[in-house]
Amino acid sequence: MEVKKEAGVLDSYQFTANQLTVTVTIQRVSESYVPIYHLNTRTVSPTTELVIERIRQDLISTVELGPVDIAEQKNPNALQARFDETVQKLVKKYFPDTDEKTLTFLHALVMQRSFGLGELDTLMYDSQLEEVAVNNAEEPVWVYHRKWGWLRTNIQLKSEEQAKHYASSIGRKVGRQLNILEPLMDANLATGDRVNATLMPISAQGNTITLRKFASKPWTITDLISTGTINVSAAAFIWEAIQYELSVLVSGGTATGKTSFLNALCTFFPPNQRIISIEDTRELQLPKFLQWIPMVTRLPNQEGKGGVDMLALLVNSLRMRPDRILVGEIRRKREAEVLFEAIHTGHSVYATVHANNAEETITRLTNPPIEIPKSMLPALSMIVVQTRNRRTGIRRTFQVAEITKESEPRVLMQYDLRKDKMTNLTHSRTIMDTLHLYTGITSSELRSHLHEKEKILKWLVKKNINTVDGVGDVMAQYYTGGKLSKLLS
Repeated sequence: MEVKKEAGVLDSYQFTANQLTVTVTIQRVSESYVPIYHLNTRTVSPTTELVIERIRQDLISTVELGPVDIAEQKNPNALQARFDETVQKLVKKYFPDTDEKTLTFLHALVMQRSFGLGELDTLMYDSQLEEVAVNNAEEPVWVYHRKWGWLRTNIQLKSEEQAKHYASSIGRKVGRQLNILEPLMDANLATGDRVNATLMPISAQGNTITLRKFASKPWTITDLISTGTINVSAAAFIWEAIQYELSVLVSGGTATGKTSFLNALCTFFPPNQRIISIEDTRELQLPKFLQWIPMVTRLPNQEGKGGVDMLALLVNSLRMRPDRILVGEIRRKREAEVLFEAIHTGHSVYATVHANNAEETITRLTNPPIEIPKSMLPALSMIVVQTRNRRTGIRRTFQVAEITKESEPRVLMQYDLRKDKMTNLTHSRTIMDTLHLYTGITSSELRSHLHEKEKILKWLVKKNINTVDGVGDVMAQYYTGGKLSKLLS
């Protein structure tokens, strides 16, 4: 919800956090080199603060927690829900003559103070934020805004001890410890959000917390086309390759949107296949009706036992009869070897890797630490490179390339930064030869297929069908014999 902007304000809007209405104002001020993210929630008097603290103490003594309660992770709100009725009774007890609206506000405030991370928790409800970062207790909390980039906030933790307490609380919820012997923590919350924390003296200036928000609504191909990240013809060509089970590698630098792009490509999968995804952090979201098995790695415990790495999951996935395998990111040689072996044994593979262009992707794959023999590369049919303009922050598909029989990249389409559009550089030879060899498709049939797919993609944009399930449903209709005229009506 947008609110009226004041003079000098760059942006302003509202959102709801735990039944609390929160107003955000982003403003550039003279004493700061970056804009300020001002979080404004309804405040309470010092007396009310004392009563709220009394309610919190009563709550602790009233309800006992067992180990099963603390370990509950399947539903991140299950624990809070169990206390909900008790909190309501305590609020009414201490504020007997208060109206219903104020009671609701106080109830939400007590729940936030008891189970959340204070104002850090409130920030996690802002859908415009990607990251929330605590660098130390001496400076304000930072946030990464989708539109405005890094911003300072008007929020600051009271002490280093509070930062340590918040990080430890998060760790306990996910079965991880954070202490002087284990000063680093990287974990996934049950909500899908990712948390990283470090303790002094490892982080010299103070205890840190970095929260990366899980996208409640993942990007779809509709969003990518609508925002100009990719054009319709390039999207149709990639769709054609995916339809006929060619393997695709998505590369790019940090924060270029590799995983988001990979997620968007997953809606091109037909509904009659088995898909297995392997990630360190759960980020991918596929249409609900697909036969999809998401798998996540696990770090070892303090004794070094119980760890499950990506290689183990990758090897295991080959025994599950998958049609398509998704890998969050290729980092090591053995993982890449198994991945390419999967391609050679008839599986379609989709993964991400850090590299800034198609040529650099080949270099990264064939040199340490990945070091794949160059002769294996032609099994990978396509490389799609994502980029982020470091001046404007805009993300775009930079290159679409095929890999030749000589294991060299041939760039078919490339983004022109000055014109802000993708241009065709050359016609496909390797991908076209592969399609013709294994499907019998001709050049004229390929052009017809691409034209058909472009019409469907334009229709998705026109109708603003931009959810994973919505786009996936259209693709399922396409694969199962749904008439094009019906889809475009």
